[in-house]
Amino acid sequence: MLSILIPANNEAAHIGPCLEAVLASDGPAVAQIVVAANGCEDDTVQIAEGFRTQAKDKGWSLTVLDLPALGKMGALNAADDAANFGTRAYLDADVRVDPALMGQIAEALNTDAPRYASGKLRLPRAKTWATRAYARTYSKVPFITHGVPGAGLFAVNAAGRARWDEFPGIISDDTFVRLNFTPEERIGTEAGYDWPLVEGFAALVKVRRRQNAGVDEIKARFPDLLQNDDKFTLSLGTKLTMMVRDTLGFAVYAAVSIVVKFSPQKSSAWERGR
Repeated sequence: MLSILIPANNEAAHIGPCLEAVLASDGPAVAQIVVAANGCEDDTVQIAEGFRTQAKDKGWSLTVLDLPALGKMGALNAADDAANFGTRAYLDADVRVDPALMGQIAEALNTDAPRYASGKLRLPRAKTWATRAYARTYSKVPFITHGVPGAGLFAVNAAGRARWDEFPGIISDDTFVRLNFTPEERIGTEAGYDWPLVEGFAALVKVRRRQNAGVDEIKARFPDLLQNDDKFTLSLGTKLTMMVRDTLGFAVYAAVSIVVKFSPQKSSAWERGR
């Protein structure tokens, strides 16, 4: 049994394919989907409602919450309140899961010990040259290649969900949850999912700035969680090898990092992750 919780803010372009992929899952036999539509001004709610029959035919339930503008954390908390099962997967609305993934996650979390799980993260081919170049290097950094990053999709069992109360008002929900578990408590499945990057250099800078701010916020507010961080770094030799093998990709990735480092944070407002 699994509750699949999907926060969504103006996701009319994404929520349909997301739900199609989730409802194409091989398992588990019993599951609940909660779409927490957060201050949507488009057709996100109506599109999500259109999947009720498909969910019913599968033997799953679908709940669509039409919420005011609560922010992502508010939407996650509202989805948690509506969840029927203790084992929960938190899924971004622009993610596409493999058919085997949800069943494998439910199986991995079927234990009384606190556990965290996610699938193999894939970066689908981007539309713009800048994002394609950036992705070639980003896909090789330790965050992606080692451990269980859980960006865009993470899941916990009931004992794991007891590690925190409500989602706090922070930028990075996935980092916060991942660091509530030791590396040994995190499980990676064989099945995976597509996690798209934003398109274009300027958007990459905004998102990278937001990601860095989210990590800094957790360091400041929840310093005890840092003991659970994976300690992976790229050696100078590895960086030089990456640069030689893909000069353009490395240059774009480095340029984004440099712009973020030396340009001020103009706003503390939430930026769309992708």
